[in-house]
Amino acid sequence: MGPALFVLLFALAQSTIASDAGEIETEHLFGFTTGSDVGTLGEREFEGGTTARFGKRSGNYAAGEQTLSAEFVPLQNLRTEYTATVVAHDIAGVSGLENRRQLAVGGFSADFRYRLLDRATGPFGFALGIEPHWSRIDGGSGVRVREYGADLVAAFDKEIVPDRIVAAFNLLYQPEISRAKAGGEWSREATIGIAAALMAQVSPGVFLGIEGRYLRRYESLGFDDLAGHAGFLGPTLFVKLSPRSWVAAAWSAQIAGHATNAPGPLDLVNFERHQVRLLFGMNF
Repeated sequence: MGPALFVLLFALAQSTIASDAGEIETEHLFGFTTGSDVGTLGEREFEGGTTARFGKRSGNYAAGEQTLSAEFVPLQNLRTEYTATVVAHDIAGVSGLENRRQLAVGGFSADFRYRLLDRATGPFGFALGIEPHWSRIDGGSGVRVREYGADLVAAFDKEIVPDRIVAAFNLLYQPEISRAKAGGEWSREATIGIAAALMAQVSPGVFLGIEGRYLRRYESLGFDDLAGHAGFLGPTLFVKLSPRSWVAAAWSAQIAGHATNAPGPLDLVNFERHQVRLLFGMNF
């Protein structure tokens, strides 16, 4: 599947060489991968995103989150974003999880991303990002919690064919501490991983591509208590609707993995079988 899609994307990109391709901006180009672009100085943008996760080894499992964000670029190469999240869970008959059906305010986060290298003037694009967050609902189980964490990313990208094909690579670290609202001990966990993406501009403002991720979940803030690992792969679509608006969609399926204390070829304890994401944004 992977090599064939890469060949198809390259062929499609090459077939459009005669048309006028737009300049590539990677800030929102990918579904689950982060680009190094951060927007232009003074830019303001309203963004929204819907992420759905579903599929466990037993029962029915569906979880989702809706985010609404305001983005500002107050300084050259510095992107800031502030987000509110609503979460939903529909869980029935899943081993290890309580049955529940709920819709609730999930929490709030802030995202700060600074670009150190611009790929237009350097060998590649490079940005560092940190997204601290506070949550009142556990994303996996739907249990009410007090949760504090941060998503840290080192994002690299490079245009393989100028204005046609771009590749991106991420290094990820996501530590979290949480405690149930009912009380008890604080738990600590961390997810580390890598993400890679390839996108081709098949017509002006329209990109098709593929993304892959490999994630490892630990029951500590370090890397000494492995809970499970999973690999994901799937297609991505980005469409620039107008000079001020865009939409992106991505589907990612778990294709390999294993949970430390559970049987089976996939890790359906710490992760889901499928993840789907729809994103949109508008400058103002």
